[in-house]
Amino acid sequence: MNGRHMKAVTAGFLGGLLLGATVWSTQMHRSRRELFSKRPVRRLAALGYLSGRPGLDTVRILTDYVGWERHPALRRRGERVLRRMHTHLD
Repeated sequence: MNGRHMKAVTAGFLGGLLLGATVWSTQMHRSRRELFSKRPVRRLAALGYLSGRPGLDTVRILTDYVGWERHPALRRRGERVLRRMHTHLD
């Protein structure tokens, strides 16, 4: 591999990392907003998205959500996801 090709590969890799971080940040922001939506279907979709993203930020937002949610089925779903997050992080 010559130097020019190596620079292109490195630039592509770093650009991909930057793009991935930007998309991830946007998705997390959108999911947090939808988690507190007036529409139950959006809240359910946000729970599904967040269930696949274990982390301390997700635990914090789900803790707030479980205390806020009034729909029993959605609250139970949130509690299940939160328990799995705690298990995964322990």
